[in-house]
Amino acid sequence: MAGGAVGAFRMRTLFVACAVALGIASLTLIVAAVDGADKQARDVVARFGVDAALIFGGDMRAAATGQRTLTLTWRDAETLRDSLPGAYLVIPMRSVNNRVTLRAGNRNMDLPTLVGSTANYALAWDWPLAEGRDLREEDVRQAAKVALIGETIAKLLFPGENPLGKTIFANNLPVQIVGRLAERGGTSGGGTPIDSRAVIPLSTLTQRFNLDRTYFRALRIKFHNPELMDTHMENVRSLLRHLHKLKDGDPDDFTIISAAEILKFLSMLQGSLVAFLGVTATVSLLVGGFVLANLFYLSVRERQQEVGLKRAMGAKSWHITLQFLAEAVALTLLGAVLGVGLGVGLGEVLTRYEILTIVLSWKIGILALAASLTVGVVFGLKPARNAAQLHPIEALRGG
Repeated sequence: MAGGAVGAFRMRTLFVACAVALGIASLTLIVAAVDGADKQARDVVARFGVDAALIFGGDMRAAATGQRTLTLTWRDAETLRDSLPGAYLVIPMRSVNNRVTLRAGNRNMDLPTLVGSTANYALAWDWPLAEGRDLREEDVRQAAKVALIGETIAKLLFPGENPLGKTIFANNLPVQIVGRLAERGGTSGGGTPIDSRAVIPLSTLTQRFNLDRTYFRALRIKFHNPELMDTHMENVRSLLRHLHKLKDGDPDDFTIISAAEILKFLSMLQGSLVAFLGVTATVSLLVGGFVLANLFYLSVRERQQEVGLKRAMGAKSWHITLQFLAEAVALTLLGAVLGVGLGVGLGEVLTRYEILTIVLSWKIGILALAASLTVGVVFGLKPARNAAQLHPIEALRGG
């Protein structure tokens, strides 16, 4: 009977299903987006390395106007390399952003980031080489015109070719490609694609692009015993404060970033995402519930004679309650199916345009089912009980 009623009142079915579907679509996006954020957080931490720290000049948390960002020196790097307990790799780095054009033959591209690094850049970032070699000490010592390139650069400038040994021009600087970094995917902290990156010796970068040779922008440090990272971070901070002659109470003039810090920041963003989408989903489900309740009150008035006839033929009040409740649940379940489809479709569109990353899982189906059942029972129970309480004689008269 409930199924027949759902099919008979098509317009009511459409309104209720669409109203519930919007709430379920929001719920679907929540679960898929949170799972996607979890996956991205794990990927970011894995790429960064749980055994590593990245130190920037300047206090990035304070972001004071006019604040110095070039505070890290070669003496800092050498002292950290020689004296920091547990550290086995210290790599100074600097970059030139958004003012470099790469050219190879008649092909060219604007390079988001040209990085200058000391030896072992790929090793320091746990970035496998698809072919070729990493930067070496002699490259840095001689300010050699050599480079590592990312996969995007290789595909754009050398489509279908092996770029190893070829020469490219960074503005007017000719450099020979000695290594091709394996494709990694994702973006850097500045939002630029990681695979659109070229790396040359730090000495070459500072000389050819007329940069200050005393300071560099960042230090990458790798540690033994990653389970002791909290201790390693405190040791780094203490040693740098000593080297920079900072007094007690003075703010740091550097920023230390570790995998734990990144995970904490991403968790905060994830919490904001859950809160925003959670409110949206809750409001949407409440709207769907109110639409269902109001249409069912109207349906009870329209079907009084049907209810009276069933009661006159022996149907008990709980039979009537069960029928109307079953109709409500059937409508919300239909809305759940539509909502999951709509949510997945929207998620795919957002992922395609890199607005949001979603991960589909079994939790979506379970939560959609639970939410739709809850809405159907909570908002359908009162109209169903009203129908069951109708007096048979008065109902048959339509009064």
